[in-house]
Amino acid sequence: MIQYPIPLLGFSAFSGTGKTHLLQKLLPILKSKGLTVGVIKHAHHSFDIDQPGKDSYQLRSAGADQILVASRKRIAMIREIREEAGEPALEEVLHYLDPARLDLVLVEGYKKAAFPKIELHRRALGKPLLHPHDRNIIAVATDTPLKTSLPQLDINQPDKIAQFIFWFIDQHRSSEHAEPYHPHCSQLR
Repeated sequence: MIQYPIPLLGFSAFSGTGKTHLLQKLLPILKSKGLTVGVIKHAHHSFDIDQPGKDSYQLRSAGADQILVASRKRIAMIREIREEAGEPALEEVLHYLDPARLDLVLVEGYKKAAFPKIELHRRALGKPLLHPHDRNIIAVATDTPLKTSLPQLDINQPDKIAQFIFWFIDQHRSSEHAEPYHPHCSQLR
């Protein structure tokens, strides 16, 4: 199990389930309650955060291995990985965050990593459940009731999923061994 000084919670699902969409709905709810939230998103492909013609793009294209772009509103770091070592592990990318400035880290992807996760499941996609094979899944957000002993959350009610996240944060703060989640208000109906 990955150890981190603040609550670390993932969202695992097959592509097309709506992980990013759900996070876009959850973040304003969590922020409105005063949380500072870090997000790590795993990408299975090359991506650019800087655009052609911008200074950072030109410097990276010219050979810079690391670029830090800073302003009074934002800091962005770009690090080129030239070696063929494979995908960076979650433990490695967590080092880039500053847990002293965060209350919570949400992770999209990294479904094979060992840390607490909420599985997202949509019946219409016809995909199998992940949680029977992943003991790190602590709840399922779904659009249909399932036969499982895990807490079930309505994937279409981000406020209820946020309640579960607040419970998760409280459990992390109070002990390393959380009690099962049972509030009826957050269960899928």
